[in-house]
Amino acid sequence: MDFLTSTLFNAPVYKTYGGLIVQGKYEPAGFALPLGLKDVRLVLQAAESQSVPMPIASVLRDRFLTAMARGNEHSDWSVLGRVAAEDAGLPAAKKAGA
Repeated sequence: MDFLTSTLFNAPVYKTYGGLIVQGKYEPAGFALPLGLKDVRLVLQAAESQSVPMPIASVLRDRFLTAMARGNEHSDWSVLGRVAAEDAGLPAAKKAGA
């Protein structure tokens, strides 16, 4: 994370959310998962009304739904990092404070 956030992704948003993912700190939510899902749905709805494809937004919506189905509705949307790790079969990272 240090390498990426000091080069190509040198912006506060990457550093903040990257840090949360590395630390496994998804609660308290700074931006709750359901709010992120709502926003992605709004983007897809607006894009569809203009016949604009948004293939990455569709994938992101599915990731949000997966995270919600796994009981993360009170987590920060950065929990998508843990969901990706789980799907890849990686060992579960320790949760913050554990």
